Amino acid sequence: MYAIIDDSGQQFRVQEGDQIEVDLREAEPGATLTFDRVVLIGGGEKTLIGKPHVAGATVSAEVLGETKGEKLISGKYRPRKRSTRRRTGYRQHYISVRITKINVA
Repeated sequence: MYAIIDDSGQQFRVQEGDQIEVDLREAEPGATLTFDRVVLIGGGEKTLIGKPHVAGATVSAEVLGETKGEKLISGKYRPRKRSTRRRTGYRQHYISVRITKINVA
């Protein structure tokens, strides 16, 4: 069985045992997160499609720890007299979670 969950404007297709990275929030490693915005549940005899979310369905996950994404680098350059060169980088922070259970009410 799989589910499609909506978290912070992103959708993830998950199954039990999958490990995903979601946007950073306050949670200790070993804590349990519950995603209640489930868009679709499928994989069995019947597929449940939410309008916009499946009523009563939740996905439980265990927090593994905090991670960082790849570094994104941006730059600005102005030629000639002003001769400005600027380069900055940014790394998004995430938390890794492992999907433990998909609940259908």
